[in-house]
Amino acid sequence: MVLAAGRGERMRPLTDSVPKPLLQVGGKPLIVWHIENLAHAGIRELVINHAHLGAQIEACLGDGSRFGVSIHYSPEAEALETAGGIANALPLLGDEPFVVVNGDIFCDFDFTRLNDAAKKHSTFLVLVDNPPQHPKGDFFLDRDIVRSQGPAMLTFSGIGVYRAEFFAAIDRGTKAPLAPLLRAAMDRGTVGGMHHTGYWADVGTPQRLAELNEKLKEN
Repeated sequence: MVLAAGRGERMRPLTDSVPKPLLQVGGKPLIVWHIENLAHAGIRELVINHAHLGAQIEACLGDGSRFGVSIHYSPEAEALETAGGIANALPLLGDEPFVVVNGDIFCDFDFTRLNDAAKKHSTFLVLVDNPPQHPKGDFFLDRDIVRSQGPAMLTFSGIGVYRAEFFAAIDRGTKAPLAPLLRAAMDRGTVGGMHHTGYWADVGTPQRLAELNEKLKEN
């Protein structure tokens, strides 16, 4: 599942007329990078949620066939936040473990690395080094277990593996953040994780978008 329902307030005025996942990065929409990376890893059944200007996302991506994937959409009248959006899409996601990716990040993560993780952990997060705008991080990686606190905090990348039962307590169509669910599971010691040391960026502001495009030009 690619999360694409956010309004992108910090990205305004760019997102006043274009949904954030369709902003151009290296000559193509940001969300297309995710689709291509997921397809390359053999993940070809995709669900994309949307709210703000969501019709543009469907018009741009269609059924996904030109990317070698099958896309189903989970529209939201208003953005339901991360956990609410996932819970709303559960009928499309099935009973097997599924990958969730924030639509407003850019990274070179190899999604095949999640294959073994999904077998070993019911919930699994990919963590990255803390970016300048988030120096305190989110969670602590204790070997392959994620804790809510620790001596060397890392930032949640926006990439995770979950199962449907993780969201069972959320009524479909209701807003719900993800962090409280994760912290409760961490208290139980049931969240696995890994540290991705490659490139990662939260494309959250026009400045970061411009910096990313410059970096891609250099490479």
